[in-house]
Amino acid sequence: MSGGDAILGVCFDLDGTLVDSERLQWEAYRRVLADHGIDIGLDEYRRHFIAVAGGAEYACRRYALPFDAATLRLRKAAVYHELIAAGVPPMPGARACLERLHDRWRLAVVTNSTRAEATTILDRLGLTALLHAVVTREDYAAAKPAPDAYLAAAVALGLAPQACVAVEDTPRGLAAAHAAGMRVVAVPGELTADQSFDGAWRRLPNLDALAAALLGEIGAPA
Repeated sequence: MSGGDAILGVCFDLDGTLVDSERLQWEAYRRVLADHGIDIGLDEYRRHFIAVAGGAEYACRRYALPFDAATLRLRKAAVYHELIAAGVPPMPGARACLERLHDRWRLAVVTNSTRAEATTILDRLGLTALLHAVVTREDYAAAKPAPDAYLAAAVALGLAPQACVAVEDTPRGLAAAHAAGMRVVAVPGELTADQSFDGAWRRLPNLDALAAALLGEIGAPA
């Protein structure tokens, strides 16, 4: 993408980027695995579930679980849905960020979470109305770090991938967006701040720093 290409869309990751849900994901896995005498620590979860893809596969291999990764994910999903039903806090500055960008750029959420999970979280926070599209795990074939999610988001927004910027808190999300042809603004959270975000167009300390003027440095919308 050349520096003069106009940016018309902004695609936000959900977990850890717009909402502070990663510890709830961790807790859901912990509760399922506790039934088998296993306690996944936060650092282990951070390294094997957040930083890279295939956390459920890792747990099945590492602990010789008596079921496969798909079953582990299903059991975890049931617990996770109970946890998020009680509410998930937004990341600092999330609502204000969406509000200030909404009128000038088309906005999407792009997540590996299911539609039921994303809908529960976004509706309870009142963020759905600020989005032009929500792309969830049911909407594409391969999960991040494959580019499928971001390619689907570009289609949902009616834009070329090169006209979109992705906002991500993980290296695998960055890789997915890059593979789709998007530039990436990295906004690492507490659980990913020590990871490498080489290749990000910008690395910001928080969503408050994601201003219209910054996006204008790539290219102003028509």
